[in-house]
Amino acid sequence: MRMGELSRKTGVPVPTIKYYVREGLLPPGELSSPNQATYGEAHERRLRLIRALLDVGGMKVAEIADVLAALDDPERPLHKVLGAAADRLGSANIEHDDAEATTAQAVVADLVSRRGWRTHESNPAAIDLSKALAAMARLGHGAFVEVLDDYADAAEQVARADLTYVDRRVAVEDMVEGVVVGTVLGEAVFSALRRLAHVDASAKLYGTEGPPERKTS
Repeated sequence: MRMGELSRKTGVPVPTIKYYVREGLLPPGELSSPNQATYGEAHERRLRLIRALLDVGGMKVAEIADVLAALDDPERPLHKVLGAAADRLGSANIEHDDAEATTAQAVVADLVSRRGWRTHESNPAAIDLSKALAAMARLGHGAFVEVLDDYADAAEQVARADLTYVDRRVAVEDMVEGVVVGTVLGEAVFSALRRLAHVDASAKLYGTEGPPERKTS
């Protein structure tokens, strides 16, 4: 297909597609003449993945480029591809050097050790967790650490679900892409599910009214 058709099928404007090609996110098309190129299903699939990581995953173009580079590296183990995707989900790099930060780092290190997780407290996700716990403590919610293991139990279950989905993919390219989708887009799915569950749990615990009626008009 020509670039115009690729644009129509994916909803991505032609100038944006050209930009992705220039930046190396999307492979160039196969030249059919000096000024014409054709694109296949692989281009369409990659373009949809780029847009999903950008629009749903909230990733920046440079971060997407790093993830796609890991995805396209045949020598990169799946575990490393997963790490490359997960490391792009972190929060802003704001550091605090205070008692709350020190305590939170110790809590996270203990959690990782106690649960036997094969990672390290220097992992970007562990650092983000420390930042979040420290911020809670500064707001007077240091007791949140008392339910941290409950959250960890749920996180382990979600992680197993992510990788079970990935493991069902037969083709290697499908499996590698599944790692990225399960990590980045799975984060968005879990966040949305968590918000829905919060509404339900809050209504059951504090509310007396039933669910709102659906409008029929």
